[in-house]
Amino acid sequence: MKLALKKIIVVLTLFFINFNLNADVPSYVDFKYILNQSTAGKKAQSFLKNKLEQGLKKLSEQEKNILKEEKQIIEQKKLIKPDEYKNKVDSLRTKVLNLQKERDKLLKSVSEQRLIARNELLKNLNPIISEYMQEKKIRMVVDKKSILLADQNLDITKQIIEILNKKLKSIKLN
Repeated sequence: MKLALKKIIVVLTLFFINFNLNADVPSYVDFKYILNQSTAGKKAQSFLKNKLEQGLKKLSEQEKNILKEEKQIIEQKKLIKPDEYKNKVDSLRTKVLNLQKERDKLLKSVSEQRLIARNELLKNLNPIISEYMQEKKIRMVVDKKSILLADQNLDITKQIIEILNKKLKSIKLN
């Protein structure tokens, strides 16, 4: 009886050890890396960077003109009437406020387009990851930023980028 009990315990122990060794281990992807390094992500970033730089360049030119106008007003302060001086200063303040509004509008526009590009990329990424999971029989994929430490062999980021680059060449941003 004791021998039969020992055999059962050994068999159960081996069964549970074997079961745990075959337990599914989740894979992970670095979404930030995918967004920044995929072909579509790079193109979107380049487009948004150019838009921001061009907009800031125009605003910088306007700012220089406003500074020139300010110097002229200061130089004319003693030569013109106080009412005329006040009107010019008020006009200059209005131009400065408009410049600030334009800068805020530009930054908001670029930010919104960046969000649209990110969402579009993620929308295209989800089916790719789902397909890859079914193909490789992966049961769970986690974002890398949620992981403290993991084996590099569980990282499927590069494989996902390769598939994404084949399926999505660019994102439309207007």
